[in-house]
Amino acid sequence: MKDGKVLRSAGVVGSFTLLSRGLGMLRDIIIAYHFGTSLLASAFFVAFTIPNLFRRLFGEGALSAAFIPVFIETRTKQGDKAAWDMAAKVVTLTAALLTTIAIIGVILFSVGLRLPNVSEKWITTFELARVMFPYVVLICLAALSMAVLNSFKHFATSAFAPCLLNLILIAVMLVVFPVIGAEPADRAMALAWGVLIAGAAQVAIQLPALKRFGCPFKFSNRWNDPKIRQMLLLMGPAALGMAVTQFNVLIDRLLAMWIGGWAPAALFYSERMIYFPLGIIATALGTVLLPTFSTHAAKGDHASMSRTISDSLRHLAFIMVPAALGLLVLAPNILSAIFEWNGQFNAESTLLSARALMFYAPGLVVFSAAKVFVPAFYAMQDTKTPVRIGIYTVALNLTLNIVLILTLPEYWKHAGMAFSTVLAEAVGMAVLGTLLAQRMPSIQWGGILKSFTRYLACGLIMAAAAWLVARYSFAPLNDLLPAKIASITSVLLAVGAGGSTYFVLALGLKAPELKEITNALRGK
Repeated sequence: MKDGKVLRSAGVVGSFTLLSRGLGMLRDIIIAYHFGTSLLASAFFVAFTIPNLFRRLFGEGALSAAFIPVFIETRTKQGDKAAWDMAAKVVTLTAALLTTIAIIGVILFSVGLRLPNVSEKWITTFELARVMFPYVVLICLAALSMAVLNSFKHFATSAFAPCLLNLILIAVMLVVFPVIGAEPADRAMALAWGVLIAGAAQVAIQLPALKRFGCPFKFSNRWNDPKIRQMLLLMGPAALGMAVTQFNVLIDRLLAMWIGGWAPAALFYSERMIYFPLGIIATALGTVLLPTFSTHAAKGDHASMSRTISDSLRHLAFIMVPAALGLLVLAPNILSAIFEWNGQFNAESTLLSARALMFYAPGLVVFSAAKVFVPAFYAMQDTKTPVRIGIYTVALNLTLNIVLILTLPEYWKHAGMAFSTVLAEAVGMAVLGTLLAQRMPSIQWGGILKSFTRYLACGLIMAAAAWLVARYSFAPLNDLLPAKIASITSVLLAVGAGGSTYFVLALGLKAPELKEITNALRGK
């Protein structure tokens, strides 16, 4: 794929991801209205983290990272039939393994409910997790279908599939909640069943597109295949790294639950503010980059791969640096405007979530870099290096978490956890970038650093403008408008002022990234 096509494909993924994130934001607003930062909200988020752990491990993580390069290599060298035969074996193996895991998980959660002296928060968590855990089978098959479609450079259908989760959960809250009554526990259980239905829908929507590309829709248990062994050898280290990382996420949730029943929910709402721009831009670009890098690697075209890495990092710096600074200075304003609707999410919930968001915000730049560095190693069929660095990163994160939880005041402990995540990931990405530079000396690190410095300076001016508008616009607006409308208007004015300031500065500096992104989106 040419560089313009990479950006345009990322634009397609980003557009659907924007729709998904927008729907996800609406979903979270309604969840916040009904549950706020209550224990029930935290129990739901922790329970949903468990199947998501396996989704990221088997679906979007190690399996996809190992599958796409081998599938593309098989298609390139042996043709579509051989590639589809390999895919059938992978799907069969994955479905058998995940079904076994799902059955074991449901049994374990059922046993946990019958243990003596189990507290209310864990009973609630286990009940919700027991319903949602079979989601691992469906969502991992959906992610594997996404990997196949992405390898054909078809991104639209699989990018839309996550929207279904949000649409179905919104429908549950708008349609089912009034029917089942006002009992919060019943509503949380209905939401859990909605997650399971959404998993099936995300698989179903991708079947027509798979059929168009010639998928035979067959199972095969002939796993004694060199390609399967090659994939498993690639997947093994990646699975180890992903397992460590994702179990660390789960441990973070459990540590947050230990801090207090409010903490996992406060962390969740702050994370959503980070994942919104991250998903629209960085995750979309990373989705396109893995098959693109894999194609470069299969052809031995390291010059094109180096250029794509350099361009991707510059473009991410142009977007993510100001986004991070904007979230940092506007955290309380944004959270209040989005989530406070006279429901269970109140001013205290805003304060707790904003503390975490201010520490998460710089992570936008760091997390974005991971979407470029990790696919580059995976495309070269080196899954060991990211794993090795990932293990050290997780160990550092866990250590910092424990230290800060034990030393910070009670209602700042969760913010310390956010800071630990960002700091540990920054160290990991610095090491990974250094190792990538040793393998690909043609990457233009000087240009990347120049772009980052330029946009950091512009971003600081932008952040100051946004903060001033937010600081001094609310009071006069509140005198003229209802409080909620004044809050939303103040945030919109601040974001508009900051965005305009940044655009003018970038235009004045003749930023090449601005022209490159604009041309790519126009199809030039």
